[in-house]
Amino acid sequence: MAGRVTRILGDSPVRLVLKLVVVSFLVGIIMDAFGWSALAVWIEVRDVVLDVWHMGFSALGRFADHILLGAAVVVPAFIILRLLSVRR
Repeated sequence: MAGRVTRILGDSPVRLVLKLVVVSFLVGIIMDAFGWSALAVWIEVRDVVLDVWHMGFSALGRFADHILLGAAVVVPAFIILRLLSVRR
């Protein structure tokens, strides 16, 4: 059973929780440096969804901009994390 959980999560549950805590801490520091809050992020996500709903497909461009903006942070972070895991 533990092998299945490890295979699904990609690592042992304890190590995964530790990794998530470290990444969450680092993202929290960065967000604090920019003056962002979790509530502001969720409000922006809600606003994007409402804009898509109210304006239809013309708002999809803004949605795509948000995806690209997020990918500019997430993809390099993913690559760095994968490179760090390859060293082990």
